[in-house]
Amino acid sequence: MTNLVQSAMTEYMRAYLKPLLTIALPIILQNFLSSFVNMLDTIMVGQLGSVEIAAVGLGNQIFFLLNFILTGTITGGAIFISQYWGKKDMPGVHRTMGITFVMAFVISVFFFAVAYFAPEQCLRIYTEDEAVISVGIGYLKKASWSYLFYGFGLPFAVSERSTERVKLPMWATGLSVVFNGILNYLLIFGVNIGGVQYIPEMGVVGAAFATVVSRIIEFLLLAIVPFVRRYEIAAGFKAYFTREPGFLRKFVKVCLPVLINETVWSLGITTHNIIYGHAGTEIVAALNINSSFSNLIWTFFMGTGAATGILIGKKIGEGGYDEARKQARVYALFMAGTSVIASFILVPLSKLLPLLYNVEPEVIKMATGMLHMLIIFWPLSAFNMCMAKGVCRAGGDTVYGAFMDAGFMWLISIPLGFLAILKWNLPYWGIYMCIRSEEFLKMIMGAIRLKSGKWLHDVT
Repeated sequence: MTNLVQSAMTEYMRAYLKPLLTIALPIILQNFLSSFVNMLDTIMVGQLGSVEIAAVGLGNQIFFLLNFILTGTITGGAIFISQYWGKKDMPGVHRTMGITFVMAFVISVFFFAVAYFAPEQCLRIYTEDEAVISVGIGYLKKASWSYLFYGFGLPFAVSERSTERVKLPMWATGLSVVFNGILNYLLIFGVNIGGVQYIPEMGVVGAAFATVVSRIIEFLLLAIVPFVRRYEIAAGFKAYFTREPGFLRKFVKVCLPVLINETVWSLGITTHNIIYGHAGTEIVAALNINSSFSNLIWTFFMGTGAATGILIGKKIGEGGYDEARKQARVYALFMAGTSVIASFILVPLSKLLPLLYNVEPEVIKMATGMLHMLIIFWPLSAFNMCMAKGVCRAGGDTVYGAFMDAGFMWLISIPLGFLAILKWNLPYWGIYMCIRSEEFLKMIMGAIRLKSGKWLHDVT
């Protein structure tokens, strides 16, 4: 019996987990490095005080919106790229990349213009605290330049991942975050040796400059290396913009729900932050501390979810529909199971908060409470993310995935969040529970779709 169990486990690892982790680990490491530096940023800015940490956190909400709208656009293209990759149809890959280049350019330029020319108006959406707005304006105007380089580089990163060239995005992000971390330290606090000020102390503006430089480095690596190393995604200019009758219509039909999904979802998260912002600056600061720590571990599930979409999309492109459905079941359950274990790591991590942040004890108490509450929600969140952004998107089931991902947010968690602050006057933990309540219904909806197998569509 023992031999049979060992044999079954070995086969399971070989067939499912090994290919998943082969693709997922570089993506996980990339996301981990990025989140680790974001955590260091929060710790460094946190030494300046609660106002500064809240200002940077709310200023970054504009980038958050940009990131998810861009990701929605380009991830929609990745559905086609991964399925074309399974068919070894490189003209289809290049044609899809051309569309994502154009869309990413338009979106990133728009967000840059809004953040650069109207930073005060952007910040007033989230808070009425004049001190936070004053500090945030300087940060946002400088940080907005990074939006351009991030937007130009992301189509390359997603295309490289979708064609299983996952190491380059990892190295590009790795180098950029190292530069970001070093420059953050030097520019936020300045360099004073022997009474001589070699680099002035720039505070949150220094953090913004560091972000811009790191994004430039990341973009250059993502855009240049594929052509030097002759990766499959590298092609002449005409290959990216060759037309095929009916392709654009098909692209829009599949990708528009993803774009709407990410836009509506990111606006929902922004609305969540508006709710927190009107509940108080201390809650915003606690939320940013909570996010910087929890995201460090959540990178495992982000990477695994991205790898799930790549493998399932490739299998669909190869025509292995039954195997793709089996992969979906295995990977969704794997992510939910591992998240149970990972969530308990948050408890010892929460003990470090008083040592790392120079903020009021009440802020530390709230951040700790939020980390502990994630133990309840993470298994649900991991399953939901795998289904909505991995399985459904890989299978071209973008309308169902979009409603699952964003529908309950606007129908349940946002109304409850506003009731929590405007009518019920709940403490921070009650507000947090109301906003996370959507996860239960999303899990039920995802489980029904997974069991039915109706999520699978060959879009190519």
